[in-house]
Amino acid sequence: MRSLPPFDALVAFDTALRHRSMTLAAAELGMTQSAVSHRLRRLEAYVGAPLLHRSPTGLHATPAGTALANGLADLLDGLSDLRARCRAVAVPSGLRVGVGAALADYWLVRRLPAFAAANAGMEVELTIVESEAELRAPDIDVHILWQPAATARSSSTQRLLFQEQVFPVCVPGLLPGRRTLRDPQALAKLPLLHKGKPGRGQGAEWSWPVWFERLGIAGKPPVAALRFGTIHTAIAAALQGAGVVMARSLLVHDALKDGRLVRVLPSSWDMPSSKAHVVRWPAALTGDERVSRFVKWAVAEAERTTGRRAAQPSPKVRL
Repeated sequence: MRSLPPFDALVAFDTALRHRSMTLAAAELGMTQSAVSHRLRRLEAYVGAPLLHRSPTGLHATPAGTALANGLADLLDGLSDLRARCRAVAVPSGLRVGVGAALADYWLVRRLPAFAAANAGMEVELTIVESEAELRAPDIDVHILWQPAATARSSSTQRLLFQEQVFPVCVPGLLPGRRTLRDPQALAKLPLLHKGKPGRGQGAEWSWPVWFERLGIAGKPPVAALRFGTIHTAIAAALQGAGVVMARSLLVHDALKDGRLVRVLPSSWDMPSSKAHVVRWPAALTGDERVSRFVKWAVAEAERTTGRRAAQPSPKVRL
């Protein structure tokens, strides 16, 4: 008879190590820190050695913890694939797509009816995915994710969709003559909208001080009168005329085309985003007809939106 480790303790260990924090692990798993600690102690008792130690920078794996961690994430992902494999058989006509709220509202929702019309009989369920726990949900067939550009390469289980530019936009009425500023210095006179907490996991392309320095505007940008936790709400505020927002090219593509928003500066000032969008699916669904149709459609729509051809997978990659 196999001597198997406690599965819930393996999940707690993986979560704590990913976050390097017992507090964040407890938040993701929806339990108390003491419950997470209890699971970890049970796993250490099973292994017979400490697995994690604390340091000023957070939790780190001990040598025994490193040995356990090697391959554990792949093992858990493989177990998640079991549900995807079963679901593909049990619900062959449906497809569940996980996507962030901003991309859903500002790009995908407008285009989904065309996919539905071209794929009669295939039910598509769109699910908003924002948290780490939601990203790991086992019943989502396809994810559209915003990832660091360095990892956003096409592979056997994902395709690159968008490599975006970041630039300021606002409603036409905020700009003199309702046109792009000829003098970048005039930006200092406009109300600025801020996304997220200052310096919290954001690239330089989102920093107003960085932009003011690039534009040669003396002094510091005004203190944020309005700051928003997500790009979704920041763009929503800009659409209501609240001020100038720093936005990704994909999210404001339709609003620019419709004239609801305009560029504040010429495109020569654009900065590349440090992240990119990918479409990803479980390995168990590679070759699944529903997934193949959606991925090919999403890639084609991305190319139509950006006017650029996405990076192609190697001949060995099968959708």
